[in-house]
Amino acid sequence: MVDPRPPANPLFLREEDLRQGMELLFYAYRDFTFVADAMLEEFGFGRAHHRVIYFVGRKPGMTVSELLAILKITKQSLSRVLGALVEQGFVSQRPGERDRRQRLLELTEKGAELERRLSERQRSLIAAAYRGAGADAVEGFRKVLLGLINEEDRAALALPRRQP
Repeated sequence: MVDPRPPANPLFLREEDLRQGMELLFYAYRDFTFVADAMLEEFGFGRAHHRVIYFVGRKPGMTVSELLAILKITKQSLSRVLGALVEQGFVSQRPGERDRRQRLLELTEKGAELERRLSERQRSLIAAAYRGAGADAVEGFRKVLLGLINEEDRAALALPRRQP
């Protein structure tokens, strides 16, 4: 569907354009997390658990410190969330190879299956939106999202995309 309004001029963004962008992010996040939230409830988990499962799945062997840096939550909050995931068999911990004080995190088979289930609909939503928007819009969306995150994370994520 083509939007009948003229595109926003990036040099003169009006308050209404900015508010609409914020509103769209809220609605998109609500719909993006809806199915995953229902699945997480079955285990007594919330969105913090989902983020841990997602990022540990993306980088098996990451340290607790690396996870804390990504999530920007307190050690106490992470300890509670991680403790539940370890206790229920979704995440495993092992000592670091060079520094035995480090705890390296990995999804168990059960955790990998839950991550797959949680991400399945989200990947479908993103794929459909990307297909509908087209390649130029996808790249523009990526730039907008990079512009919303802090500079340190932006630098880490602005690396060239992997080729298929």
